Amino acid sequence: FAELHAAVPGLPLASSRVLPGIVLRRDFAVYCPPDGELRALLVTEPLRPALTAPGVEFVVDSEGQYQASLRWIAERTEALMKRLQSNNVKLLLSSAKQEEVVIYYAKLYGVSVVECLSSEEMALIGEITGVCPYSPFGDNMDREITETAVVTFCRPLLLVSKRCVHIGFTSVCAFQPHCLILCGPVDGVNEQHAAALQEAFTMLQQLFKTVD
Repeated sequence: FAELHAAVPGLPLASSRVLPGIVLRRDFAVYCPPDGELRALLVTEPLRPALTAPGVEFVVDSEGQYQASLRWIAERTEALMKRLQSNNVKLLLSSAKQEEVVIYYAKLYGVSVVECLSSEEMALIGEITGVCPYSPFGDNMDREITETAVVTFCRPLLLVSKRCVHIGFTSVCAFQPHCLILCGPVDGVNEQHAAALQEAFTMLQQLFKTVD
């Protein structure tokens, strides 16, 4: 329930509504209006490639080596974004904060980015779509990207002064997510209404539980 409702203080209760899909309470790091088929990719790690394996020290002896390292990182990141574009991936949903080089090439290749998602939000998206997070840098950079989710829409949503992300997914299960936008004059009223609604849903779950 926490991931499927958003409290908006400063508006009358009559402004409350139910929206299809889910609302992520953060702004796009990059927003590129999509066209055509839209697929999303989940990641849990920074997409900027590391120069060494964990626990291995990387020593730079000159400015030339340092610049060459930056060029290698940029080329590797650009190659990944090209692969995402060729696989119709136009939305990147990340639990990690992405670095500037990733944001730059995402914008260049038309990939929207939402970052710093919570583990609960990532788990909810995984349950809806049936996909697991993608690990971008393995032994085979050229393998087909199969861990993608079908997205029906992806757009910014403004809740008073808060910029949010509104996404619709093609669900692989009976669960068809909708998000409750719960409005009220102050936070305390919203919290009371949210608690009452959550208790009502819990009661309905108990009422319709299958009995052997």
